[in-house]
Amino acid sequence: KAVILIGGPQKGTRFRPLSFEVPKPLFPVAGVPMVQHHIEACAKVPGMKEILLMGFYQPNEALSRFLVSAQQEFKIPIRYLQEYAALGTGGGIYHFRDQILSGGAEAFFVLNADVCSEFPLQEMLEFRQQHGDMHSFVILGTTANRTQALNYGCIVANADTQEVQHYVEKPSTFVSEIINCGIYLFTPAIFQHIGEVFQRNQQELALEESSNGWQRAEVIRLEQDVFTALAGSGKLYVYKTDGFWSQIKSAGSAIYASRLYLNQYSKSHPERLAQNKPGGPVIRGNVYIHPTASIDSTAVLGPNVSIGEGVTVGAGVRVRESIVLHGASLHDHTCVLNTIVGWDSTIGRWARVEGTPSDPNPNDPYAKIDSETLFRDGRLTPSITILGCSVTIPAEVVILNSIVLPHKELSRSYKNQIIL
Repeated sequence: KAVILIGGPQKGTRFRPLSFEVPKPLFPVAGVPMVQHHIEACAKVPGMKEILLMGFYQPNEALSRFLVSAQQEFKIPIRYLQEYAALGTGGGIYHFRDQILSGGAEAFFVLNADVCSEFPLQEMLEFRQQHGDMHSFVILGTTANRTQALNYGCIVANADTQEVQHYVEKPSTFVSEIINCGIYLFTPAIFQHIGEVFQRNQQELALEESSNGWQRAEVIRLEQDVFTALAGSGKLYVYKTDGFWSQIKSAGSAIYASRLYLNQYSKSHPERLAQNKPGGPVIRGNVYIHPTASIDSTAVLGPNVSIGEGVTVGAGVRVRESIVLHGASLHDHTCVLNTIVGWDSTIGRWARVEGTPSDPNPNDPYAKIDSETLFRDGRLTPSITILGCSVTIPAEVVILNSIVLPHKELSRSYKNQIIL
């Protein structure tokens, strides 16, 4: 089985204003909902019986519709299990352990929804057969550079056996360049280890005087509470991948993730990439265009552009390194660079909407994207420009490095601002 942890509404704050309209896991990256890339990878694993999405979103129409269509497309049962509160990465799977184990699953994957990856799940299974025993657990790891490794879970492993000897979540000093990718392969034995943390939490709470902490025993973090204890016990191994991997924390990282997935499409889904055709727009590099979008033949798109459902792109429009969401309209001669254009937004003629890319250092093969904060020294950090849903940009204005909240009609140019 596979469990995909999709979190809940109080998370994804760095993803606003986009997460106002749609749960973050359903945000389209490279033309399909973020979590669909995970489901597709899981469905390819031989013997995969069921995929469980776990989080504390209220089940809404968008989520239900997505699950129904994904089940039809991938021919595999997909269910959503709603936690009654935020239980942490370990608490959620412990709470639903009966659902995960039902049907006698001998192993299960756990994937965090906010990462983009090649998802080498089959390789992780093969690796486990060669390393450790059938009761060992595998973490997917990748190499980061020394400074950025501090922002992740760091893994120290035996060079010969790849057994994890030491695990530290976000250390304050350098521990290792191998970081945790948030993708795991477990056996049912993991629940015994999570159960021990749960009992320990309960005992600690019993010693505390305050009686209002009943809920805290269930909040269990796989990384800090379980992996740290398992390291060095001969049960935990790391499979290092050289494939692409990135976190999707902020909206800026969605454009980078989109580039990584579009790049992969040439091998995995060539039919999703737009081609240059006579009488069609000029395509440069990897571009995804939804079949319902209407695009003028004089437009120039790419590289790294994703055009959603029902989008209209006028004459002479230039779009680069951007995601244009469904129903948006780009009037003639607009220029859109490093921007996410929200649902049903309109950009007037000759307007220029531009952001600053937050890409990792291209000269460092191990660089990861920095999860930037919105503000530094009290000022908005230049990043990609985001237009929320139903934003109207007038003709001939320039919007630079700005975030525009939904349902705004702008009347002039803006730079480095959050427009409320």
